[in-house]
Amino acid sequence: MDLFDYMRKNIMEKESPLASRIRPRTLEEVVGQQEIIGKGKLLYRAIKADKLSSLIFYGPPGTGKTTLAKVIANTTSADFRQMNATVAGKKDMEDVVSAAKDNLGRYGKKTILFVDEIHRFNKGQQDYLLPFVEDGTLTLIGATTENPYFEVNSALLSRSVIYELKPLSKEDICVLIDRAVYDEERGMGSYNAQIDDDAKEFLADVAGGDARAALNAVELGVLTTARSADGKIHLTLDVASECIQKRAVRYDKTGDNHYDTISAFIKSMRGSDPDAAVYYLARMLYAGESVTFIARRIMICASEDVGNADPQALQVAVAAAQAAERVGMPEAQIILSQAALYVATAPKSNSAVSAIAQAMETVRTKQASVPAHLQDAHYKGAAKLGHGVGYEYAHDCPKHFSRQPYLPDEIKDQVFYRPSENGYEKQIQEYLKWIRED
Repeated sequence: MDLFDYMRKNIMEKESPLASRIRPRTLEEVVGQQEIIGKGKLLYRAIKADKLSSLIFYGPPGTGKTTLAKVIANTTSADFRQMNATVAGKKDMEDVVSAAKDNLGRYGKKTILFVDEIHRFNKGQQDYLLPFVEDGTLTLIGATTENPYFEVNSALLSRSVIYELKPLSKEDICVLIDRAVYDEERGMGSYNAQIDDDAKEFLADVAGGDARAALNAVELGVLTTARSADGKIHLTLDVASECIQKRAVRYDKTGDNHYDTISAFIKSMRGSDPDAAVYYLARMLYAGESVTFIARRIMICASEDVGNADPQALQVAVAAAQAAERVGMPEAQIILSQAALYVATAPKSNSAVSAIAQAMETVRTKQASVPAHLQDAHYKGAAKLGHGVGYEYAHDCPKHFSRQPYLPDEIKDQVFYRPSENGYEKQIQEYLKWIRED
């Protein structure tokens, strides 16, 4: 490291954004994600023992993917290299591989390569890393906001342990906000700031599990708020709502909060009470609730609670969400009202919820192979492997229905979808019975 690098590092430590400065340096400082890095968990033990295999961290922004990589960098005895897939090219990867080979050959030292936004690497770039991960030249740590099963090569996935990071809880973000406001070493403690409890709760709420969003709002508030007569910077609810550019929602003077009202709104639609649904909708709109937030809840209810009892409910909800966003208030309230009333008065079924819940549990707990006759027979050599052999084209069969098995043999008798007798699902039930009868 030359003098300029040293100066740049010191300046970065002092001038970098709060979210970067306050990033945990040890496992003990990490907030949240205890289901994967809690004491005694596999990843915790692997980091402490400096015995890491290749890893993929997957989760929404602000949940700690880069943080965990930095903690590993501070803990490991291996040479830690970092690159961002949005800007890194093949030359960068070649340099890392060359250095890794030297480290291993000369000093017996391992190299860990952290690739942020790994889903941005194309197939060729991912393929280039594969042999060096496979032979141990590199230990790969990838971070991605996208589902790695779709965005990362299956060969790399098979050589990596995948950890899904969840959005942080409100309680976790409150801990980080306190640390940001009062920590004098790396936070904003030297500014003599103070945050009100309702402002902290609000920031933790609207951050939606994204710690970075909350910390950015705290930093902006501290740096732009004038000192009061007592010499302190007071981060009030009004300051917090300005900094995160969302209005603080106060639904009434009796203390009913944001979640109570949205919960009542959803339960009223589910319970087929259009009057209650439109009332709670009005309360949210009057308080300045986000139109897109309300529209999302209507769409979820249309699928979760109406489902195939009235398949058009989801179409109405989606169309209303798009229309409300394009039209804006005040007219958007009419559009949302129409959608909420439609969902509230539609026949109800949660069969789709039960079906996917059971299917997900089966996938999680049972190994099963796609039947050979359903496998793709179009690629070269597939026929020799028996793929697609014996498949019956449903449209060539009576009623356009083939009795060939579609589920894997291991779960051939499993039933996931049980249509209700409500609305259109009664017709689905009758149709399934008709095609399956001898």
